[in-house]
Amino acid sequence: MPDRIDRRSFLARGMLTASGVAVGGAGAGSLLAACSSGGSSGASGGSSGGGSNGISSATPKRGGQLIFGVEAEEQGFDPATGRFDETGVDYARTVFDPLTILAADGSVQPYLAQSVSPNGDYSQWTITTRPNVNFHDGSVCDAAAVAGSLEHFVKGLLGVTLRGIISNISAPTSNTVTVTLSQPWVAFPAYLAGGIGGQAGYIISPSMIANPNGSQNPVGTGPFKFQEWVPNDHFTAVRNQNYWRAGLPYLDSITYKPIVDSEQRANALLAGNIDIMHTDLPESILQFRANSSYGYIDDSQHVVGEPDMGFIMLNLTVDTFKDIRVRRAMAMAIDRQQYIRVIDKGVNPTEDQMFVRGTPYYTSDSGYPAYNPSQARSLVQQVARDTGKPVAFQLSSTTGASTVQAVQFLQNQLQAVGMQVQLNQIQQADLINDALGGAYEAVLWRQFAAVDPDLNYLFWSPTEIFGGLAVNFARNSDNQVETYLQTGRRSTDPATRATAYQNAAKQINQDLPYIWLDRAIWAIVANSKVQNFNNPTTPAGGKAYGMIVGTIWTPQIWLSS
Repeated sequence: MPDRIDRRSFLARGMLTASGVAVGGAGAGSLLAACSSGGSSGASGGSSGGGSNGISSATPKRGGQLIFGVEAEEQGFDPATGRFDETGVDYARTVFDPLTILAADGSVQPYLAQSVSPNGDYSQWTITTRPNVNFHDGSVCDAAAVAGSLEHFVKGLLGVTLRGIISNISAPTSNTVTVTLSQPWVAFPAYLAGGIGGQAGYIISPSMIANPNGSQNPVGTGPFKFQEWVPNDHFTAVRNQNYWRAGLPYLDSITYKPIVDSEQRANALLAGNIDIMHTDLPESILQFRANSSYGYIDDSQHVVGEPDMGFIMLNLTVDTFKDIRVRRAMAMAIDRQQYIRVIDKGVNPTEDQMFVRGTPYYTSDSGYPAYNPSQARSLVQQVARDTGKPVAFQLSSTTGASTVQAVQFLQNQLQAVGMQVQLNQIQQADLINDALGGAYEAVLWRQFAAVDPDLNYLFWSPTEIFGGLAVNFARNSDNQVETYLQTGRRSTDPATRATAYQNAAKQINQDLPYIWLDRAIWAIVANSKVQNFNNPTTPAGGKAYGMIVGTIWTPQIWLSS
């Protein structure tokens, strides 16, 4: 399975600040409907294996330490500067609370906020704070603190994605925060839910903001209080005895242990060195999915918004790929079903667009070219005759063993139709810099996990191309795509919004900046004593959405022994 390129990874290069990126845009819709990210109704995760599905109706037991094996280490805990991936989201949900949460139906609901409401044209949002909520340092989490945390994020490194649309944040009363926008914006509550791309919603204390070492000493309102962090070894937090959600959490403490190698992480679970882990390695999924000795949940059946998508990303400013015939030939040359069998071990489904079945943004008529190697070969020959030179390019990737296997497979398929493909394996940091700077031709890539399509605006919009730098890595400058994206941001009607993103997906498949391959399946696996790891609730008592791309909630987890 190819290595994942995620938001934390490319933001870690610090180049977005230099590029002056600003997400402008708008949207409309109600908090409970139009901001729905479209998960299957009632879904709270996905497929379960032979053991527990992470939902328990038994009486919870208090106490115990949970040891959670995660795939990476973080750079820090400040939401404004820490580039949270799946591990970062799990860390953050432990010590912080987001302002909103996704309900089981995919709608955005209040969490730390008591309410999040728009004005008439959705150009201003009002956040009402909950009474009697304190930070771990004893200070009050009132409107001034919430406004200060949001302002801290907007001014920080990662606030580059919000500075172009948030024009003012104020606290007119002790329990009211007003966020004024430069234009209407429907997806604003989704940016407060704390998932991938939504870490603006994590509220941190004024003392953490004022602390020069605050990023290493998180202070939030969350279910657990920070105790110790030894980078690349463990991060431990202990129960918040004064948590505002009565009766929660159940655990005494939780310790995260970064184990980068997926096979080693699985072995640690088998050996009892960890209690629970997340994974997207097909071999591990096959290993545990039908093992009744372990609790298991994956997102193969249900997804909210958009999962990690795997694809070859093309630089459309490169001469070779300016010719649509080459891009079409690439799409038709690759047997995606065989790719799934050989590279993904039959675990990950193949995809032909940005969105997946089960979400309102999916279209059954994506317009993506069907597998047709003979037609691909004919197109390659046409281009060679017209240009007087072969179709040749460099396919870049990271250096992981599974990634190398994947690009070798793709090289063979593309060369079988007459293309000349040179492989280029480099370190991930260099690969990301090359993508930002346009110093690549084609690259094996994985991206786009988000609970709402608007969270990916900056990757698809032609407004995000700045000369030599671009967050729209493929440099696809189709203004029709922008029209659809803006419709998705502005419409108050969920159906209109869904249609806009369906049209955007179709238009992108006409442009073919992405040669689609698969989507990642994420799983949570736990030993038998870990109970209720996939059964979060909203503060109002409703069901919340469970595991999303390897991230879960910790307050409701308990140990049976």
